[in-house]
Amino acid sequence: MIKRLVGLNLFWRTFAWLALLLAGAGLGWLTTFRALEAEPRALQAAQQLGDLVLLSQAALGHVEAIERVILIKSLEQGAAVKVRVAELRDEWQSYDHSPFERQIASALIRRLGSETFVARSVNGEAGLWVRFQAGRDAFWLRAAQEPSASLPAPRIWWLMIVAGATLLGSALIAGLINRPLRALSVAAHRIKEGEYDSRLDEHTLTSEIREVNRGFNRMAQVLAKLEQDRSIMMAGISHDLRTPLARLRLELEMSVNDEAAKQAMAQDIDQLDAVIGKFMDYARPGERTDQALALSDAVAREALAFRDAKQIRIHNRVAPDLLVRGDPTELARVLQNLFENARRYGHAPGEAADVHVSALAQGAEVLLQVRDHGPGVPRDSLPELTKPFYRGDRARTAASGSGLGLAIVEKSLARMGAQLEISNADGGGLQTKIRFRRAN
Repeated sequence: MIKRLVGLNLFWRTFAWLALLLAGAGLGWLTTFRALEAEPRALQAAQQLGDLVLLSQAALGHVEAIERVILIKSLEQGAAVKVRVAELRDEWQSYDHSPFERQIASALIRRLGSETFVARSVNGEAGLWVRFQAGRDAFWLRAAQEPSASLPAPRIWWLMIVAGATLLGSALIAGLINRPLRALSVAAHRIKEGEYDSRLDEHTLTSEIREVNRGFNRMAQVLAKLEQDRSIMMAGISHDLRTPLARLRLELEMSVNDEAAKQAMAQDIDQLDAVIGKFMDYARPGERTDQALALSDAVAREALAFRDAKQIRIHNRVAPDLLVRGDPTELARVLQNLFENARRYGHAPGEAADVHVSALAQGAEVLLQVRDHGPGVPRDSLPELTKPFYRGDRARTAASGSGLGLAIVEKSLARMGAQLEISNADGGGLQTKIRFRRAN
């Protein structure tokens, strides 16, 4: 049971522990009450029984023997007691099997005199029997109900009221405890998604929660300022770097006559521009939209940018009716980087990259698979591929890469709520699996 409680969220864990605590406290209170109240009630019953014996003794001691029989029968009619004449051949058992019984017997003897006997059964008939003397004869009086050391069991409706109050109180207390933590969890999730305008109540009555909320709000303000500064800085860097690159390209077209040198320099400029674009993509803020997207159309649209069959061939096997939830810009960025990664590394030397794209609906998800037929990567390097600036082994590494392609893929998918898995495919090559949320 403890393991099951650990697996629940905070509200239900708190609710379960409080319910157990309150139920245990209620049970302990009931047990204590019954223990403290049972003995006085039993002694009171013994006192009343002693009074009944004295009344019977007085009634039977002042009548003749013949009239006693009639009196005994009249006493038993409609009464809760039984009276019979004691005989020498009676067999009886002492009422002393427990400390409680001995206490009851002692109380009756003190009340009625030393000649009184208290038995738990007479001639095989169980009950609380009291033997007393009335004149020259002895009699047995049996009580209709034997005093008990415990109280009667509570009624079922009372137990239901206690159980309902316990559950309701536990739910209210757990809700009060969980409410500020839930608000903190929601605000932290919004911060993770890039929404830095989250604010928590700084005027709550609980001082500890108030201090936590104030600290969180200050942290959110600092992060918002850092994000704003980063965006401005990256925009400035992009502008300041691309402006001289544009001038270099213009100077190249006008001044260099050697076509081979011109082409090599143009490729270097394009590479620098692409690296700047990768940095901008990775540092891009997290604003996004969430809408239904046709996965096959997105794959076909991004594949148009890779039309050189000597470098890469993309086979789109995604069904046209598969829709996923996501942001169109983020999805385009994911497919661009996956195709570019396959174009660079997913082929044998001197051959074109052969890329197969397929998708399969699985319940509330759509599984997209992008596979190349290159050399793959060592198994121990797979978890490192999505780290910024990480490069795999030489078989999949070119000097022109920025080391940010798969890091951008992972970051974009996280923004869309999708999951990424990279592995070596059976038969060779790298296989990328993406689980999107399915759109109806």
